[in-house]
Amino acid sequence: MTDPSAVHDERHIGYREPMQRVERTARIPAPPHEVFAYLADLDNVAEWQAGVTSAERTSPGEMSVGATAQVTRQLGGQRVTAPLTVTAYDPPRHLGIGSQVSGVRADATLDLAPSEDGAATDLSFAMEIRGSGLTAFMEPMIAGAARGDIETSLQRLQARFGATGR
Repeated sequence: MTDPSAVHDERHIGYREPMQRVERTARIPAPPHEVFAYLADLDNVAEWQAGVTSAERTSPGEMSVGATAQVTRQLGGQRVTAPLTVTAYDPPRHLGIGSQVSGVRADATLDLAPSEDGAATDLSFAMEIRGSGLTAFMEPMIAGAARGDIETSLQRLQARFGATGR
């Protein structure tokens, strides 16, 4: 008789605890509800997130936890397509997005807080990178790239909302 606890599910990848965390904050010249609505529209990801060349929502219905999109990124001269899943959705304060590809998991969180009497938003963009056993060595390289991408993404958001005259 086979012990059921000895059965190994090959589809399950054991990710380690977060090894690399990158976080940056910027003030966006628009109210939190406007910034959140833009960020939560998964079709907009390629407009504001650095490194993403295309994005398309793949799940129907209202935006909520579990909504999905497919994104294409440019990584080291290669195009990589990856699924995104909304992991947290609390308008207009908090949005979480997760993705995993090639044994690396990235979890992004976007926290929004009103500033300037609600006319602007303090946006914190954080990313945690976890590798599985064989990809753990890549975490520092990925975190370094993520640091630059987050800074560029925040600059794009500032320009996008600043250009509207707010």
